[in-house]
Amino acid sequence: MKTYPLTESDFALIDEAKKVITTLYEDDRHHVGAALKTKSGDIVSAVHMEAYIGRVSVCAEAIAIGKAISNGEKYFDTIVAVRHPYSDEKNRRLKVVSPCGMCRELISDYSPDCFIVLEMEGELQKTKISELIPLKYSRES
Repeated sequence: MKTYPLTESDFALIDEAKKVITTLYEDDRHHVGAALKTKSGDIVSAVHMEAYIGRVSVCAEAIAIGKAISNGEKYFDTIVAVRHPYSDEKNRRLKVVSPCGMCRELISDYSPDCFIVLEMEGELQKTKISELIPLKYSRES
């Protein structure tokens, strides 16, 4: 997988995702926060919404994308998600996590050139969404 160096703005984005999930965290409600930087430089953050019936839960990345689009933004530069540990977990570290399959599809549909910040083997990395969803189904394929 091709990776790119993280920039100061990437670390600021991670900090924003950590801030939103730390501020809004509730057990069994919100445990992932996301921050999205648009091509225009705006930062949009959101938390995921947990539901007792898992199919209606909504990921933080999807909510951040929806907020950005609702604010008139169409082009995204970078997105990151951060997981907050549940209150009964011993390890209290906030961790950058990879987007789920549905979020990968959504990010790719709305911004096929978007960068994703990930943690792999304990190291922060940045890659393009196309690296996480190769051979994507699309109208063109």
